[in-house]
Amino acid sequence: MLHELHQEHLNIAKLLDLLRQQLFAIRAEKPVRYRLLKDILGYLSEVADQYHHPQEDLIYDYYLKFRCTDDQVSSRLKAEHERVVSTGQELTAMVDMILMDAVIPLDQLTAKLEAFIVLQQCHMDYEESEVFPLLRTKLTEDDWRHLEQNWRSKKAEDPLFGRVVAERYRDISASLSH
Repeated sequence: MLHELHQEHLNIAKLLDLLRQQLFAIRAEKPVRYRLLKDILGYLSEVADQYHHPQEDLIYDYYLKFRCTDDQVSSRLKAEHERVVSTGQELTAMVDMILMDAVIPLDQLTAKLEAFIVLQQCHMDYEESEVFPLLRTKLTEDDWRHLEQNWRSKKAEDPLFGRVVAERYRDISASLSH
């Protein structure tokens, strides 16, 4: 399960790179692909917020219940997951307004976009450097089997990085190929 989560982090990092490219385009006053921004944020909301974070939460909750004496890790992670979701929703709303021809000051957009990228990156770095190593040492093979079994029914094919790219994410896929 941690291997899957790690791979998802690598995939999210690729998307953060695309977001950074758009951030640089805004700052350089070059054309911005707002539809691509919306698609990336939509993917992150659909996949990261609805599958990736709940899977992490399942593991952390299990860890807390059966292997942990200090719940500081879980409290921080849940708070970060909530912040990532809310920041992503705010950014998506701003991009939606731009796509409907609303006038949004570019400094507000760049600040929100940069904050989202930094938050998402710091969150993944924390998980990769502190949380995942902790879980690897504390959870047993039986724990992982139990968690896999509980997660199996919730598992879904990734609509961007899976075997088949969903129509709604073909533009992102093409952008990743460049």
